[in-house]
Amino acid sequence: MKFLIIALIYSVTWANTAQIVTKQETLNTSNFPKFDDYANYHKTKGLDSFYDPNIDYSKFSGRVSDKSSDATILKIQVESLNTKFFKASDPLKFWVTKKREEEPCQGNIRAIEKGYLTLYVKNLYPCWGPSHTFRRGTILVFKSDRLAKRIQTASRYRVALLAKKRDFLYQLNRVNKFVWGFRQEQVDLAAQYDKQILELQKKKEQALNLLLAKKKDQIKIQKELIYRLDELDQDLTFYRVEKDELYTDRWHLDQDAGVPVYKKPAPLKVE
Repeated sequence: MKFLIIALIYSVTWANTAQIVTKQETLNTSNFPKFDDYANYHKTKGLDSFYDPNIDYSKFSGRVSDKSSDATILKIQVESLNTKFFKASDPLKFWVTKKREEEPCQGNIRAIEKGYLTLYVKNLYPCWGPSHTFRRGTILVFKSDRLAKRIQTASRYRVALLAKKRDFLYQLNRVNKFVWGFRQEQVDLAAQYDKQILELQKKKEQALNLLLAKKKDQIKIQKELIYRLDELDQDLTFYRVEKDELYTDRWHLDQDAGVPVYKKPAPLKVE
């Protein structure tokens, strides 16, 4: 019993100092960008407010969820939602968590899914040694400078989308104001020409017809602007830079530390 208590205290202390990717590692120590480079309601130029220049977006972690028989194709469950900016064939480096001081393995992106990456790895020897394979559940730490540049570019492009959305909203506001106040304008215009019914009857009907035609045109513009805004909302959702939180794999760390733990439950069989 005494040995078990000592082991639990040791494992908790070790877990607090052995996170997969620590917050200090993701901090960007460069002087650019600064606070003035953020975008806000008054200044649309600069970095989007969702982009944090103090975070190194090139680093993220993941877990091996599946692999091919020869271990050259790996499917990785990733914690970072920003991996959606990867493209097929992009290179990246990765380490096993307990061998982060050794040479990294080199891989290439093969496919991207929500929450998952599929990698092609030609050689696992640099980061894993002569075993040449990973077991499912192995935690890896990844680094990709190309991903960090893509995230920064996406953040800047989102600022342009926000500025475009602001312009469309301004136009839509003016169109809505006209459409919603159309009835009152129609009454005022009709009353003005009613004073000279005998002399200006023809002008009155002509002006009303022109006003109705203008209403139809404005309604068409209104529908088009609403459609464009819906498309922009979809683009804004895709280019949102997510905040990633770092987690510690309790079960996996206990296994590495040699602490007695229950066996991981077997996956459900799918017929």
